Amino acid sequence: MLKLSVRNETNKLRAVILGRADSNGPTPTESEAYDPKSLEHIRMGTYPAEADMVKELEAFQHVLEKHGVEVLRPHRVENMNQIFTRDIGFVVDDVFIKANILPDRADEWAAIQGIVNQVDRQKLVFPPEEVHIEGGDVLVWHDHILIGTYTGADYSEYNTARTNAAAILFMQELFPHKKVKGFDLIKSMTDARANALHLDCCFQPVGNDKAIVYEGGFRNPAEYQYLVDLFGIENLFQITAEEMYEMFSNVFSISPEVVVSERQFTRLNHWLREQGLHVEEIPYHEIGKQEGLLRCSTLPLYRD
Repeated sequence: MLKLSVRNETNKLRAVILGRADSNGPTPTESEAYDPKSLEHIRMGTYPAEADMVKELEAFQHVLEKHGVEVLRPHRVENMNQIFTRDIGFVVDDVFIKANILPDRADEWAAIQGIVNQVDRQKLVFPPEEVHIEGGDVLVWHDHILIGTYTGADYSEYNTARTNAAAILFMQELFPHKKVKGFDLIKSMTDARANALHLDCCFQPVGNDKAIVYEGGFRNPAEYQYLVDLFGIENLFQITAEEMYEMFSNVFSISPEVVVSERQFTRLNHWLREQGLHVEEIPYHEIGKQEGLLRCSTLPLYRD
């Protein structure tokens, strides 16, 4: 039986599902793009090559294993983007929740069935169809579950809106002992600098009491202020719209002392080291062209 435990975003990681890119398929057409950043690179002819993405994931796996993490991989599906495992499921406490993802991506869930089948059936949750939720929108922080959403009346018109208001209510009922807080995010189908695809694209805790945040990612200033009050303004690393576009908040913690970051994030990496963190820098720029980075590529199963 596979043990599950995720009570925050930074505790010592023991087991994780890491995405794969070794049969990513052809470059999508413009109509197949899931997000504005991918669309931008498809149009410019700079969409990432499979070989480059494989190398970046190998670098990530090497760092994880160097720090004693058990790395599990999805079953390979031919010609399918399987990089972003965070989208297809997530663990809160000792419960594994299947994400209700875009219908076109259902085969990504099937590819981790061999792993999911090792989970106690009583600890598996399948949300009802009307609950839209993806793992990138769910951040666990001790007694809090922080959830990105979009509450605009035009929700159905955005394929960049992945988690709805019904998901907030669902998680409140599932975890009544937690403080479940929703954050209404800015969305765009055409401008990647004005699109917080998931909550982890504009906010993420690091260390024991710090966080990275982009104030402009939140539609409601009071919800941004909630994070200021929760962490303290002095503990927040404020990023710009351009840095959100580059995915500065989508780093990944192996422990409260160790964080994996993109090697080009000079300003962020300097700040992380100033906070006493050990920063493992790896190349991940090519994968970032798909509006997802390090956290998006992982599905943590067990943290101490």
